[in-house]
Amino acid sequence: MKRLVLLRHGESLWNKENRFTGWTDVPLTEQGIKEAKKAGQVLKKEGYKFKRAYTSYLTRAIKTLWLALEEMDMMWIEERKSWRLNEKHYGNLQGLNKAETAKKFGEEQVTLWRRSFDVPPEPLSDDDKRNPKFDPRYADLKPEEIPLTESLKEVIDRMMPYWESEIKPSLKEHDDLLVAAHGNSLRALVMYLKGMSKEEIIKFNIPTGIPYVFEFDDNLNFVKDYFLGDPEEVKKLMEKVANQAKAK
Repeated sequence: MKRLVLLRHGESLWNKENRFTGWTDVPLTEQGIKEAKKAGQVLKKEGYKFKRAYTSYLTRAIKTLWLALEEMDMMWIEERKSWRLNEKHYGNLQGLNKAETAKKFGEEQVTLWRRSFDVPPEPLSDDDKRNPKFDPRYADLKPEEIPLTESLKEVIDRMMPYWESEIKPSLKEHDDLLVAAHGNSLRALVMYLKGMSKEEIIKFNIPTGIPYVFEFDDNLNFVKDYFLGDPEEVKKLMEKVANQAKAK
């Protein structure tokens, strides 16, 4: 049996302030730090043994991974980072309050921007200071690889080559693998692994700090998936994520 553990980073400052974050690099809150540590404690209790882990280029995911591994006494394991695991780029929405944006543009439109398969937000301008090309961590990317906005479809397009070339072969090599990333980059992977429809994925939300386990047979055929947490609590947390963009 092979197990892939997906871990959405703990609560970030802009999660707390209900802002669109995207590729903006923001820190974890105290609550987010607690969530990351608790995730590590749960994984340790359940007997997970990782030898390799993956994360994005964004601090909130990297810090979540470190805190979880620290709780597991596994900070020594190999860690690989990729921009392909970054959150969906929210374009001009980055930094805006979700509820205020829903009040201005309507909940239906904001839901499309947040959760739909192929409707991206308005892009950043090329000279916007938020353009990733001005960030040194993306200096090695080709111009066509740097997004100014993204839909989930485009996140899948950049994620799948990394899944096929890097994560999938690692899963064949190791029984347990940990990926600490973001709500939408993980939704992209979940949609692919479970064969979810465009209609199903729009309603699917991943809570922060709760390990989400995928089990595969030795040929990497999907067997089942589940969260490591109380089902009722997980359901409430998923609903909380879904309700972030409701006008108030």
